[in-house]
Amino acid sequence: VQLQASGGGLVQPGGSLRLSCAASGKIFGGNVMGWYRQTPGKQRELVADILNNGAANYADSVKGRSTIARDNAKNTMYLQMSSLRPEDTAVYYCKLSYRGLDFWGQGTQVTVSS
Repeated sequence: VQLQASGGGLVQPGGSLRLSCAASGKIFGGNVMGWYRQTPGKQRELVADILNNGAANYADSVKGRSTIARDNAKNTMYLQMSSLRPEDTAVYYCKLSYRGLDFWGQGTQVTVSS
């Protein structure tokens, strides 16, 4: 299984961004896909995750400003972020947890700055 994250970039405070994560390879059965972020010197933290039945979970820091979604037919996950703040600046990673294994994407940089 390989994950490819995309959609990062530079955005002004208050702006919006949509991240995508495409999983390739054979995936059968239940799994969890999620977005994590990391800044220098800090641990990687969960932003949001979603089961393949659509049940989603959000970190308090992004709740109400972000929406996670997935297209199971395409094995693709999305994160729509709005009202972005400078503290949202980080490298964003996607993860797929499947059959006891974790697969990570390569990360995409999100920078929120004027």
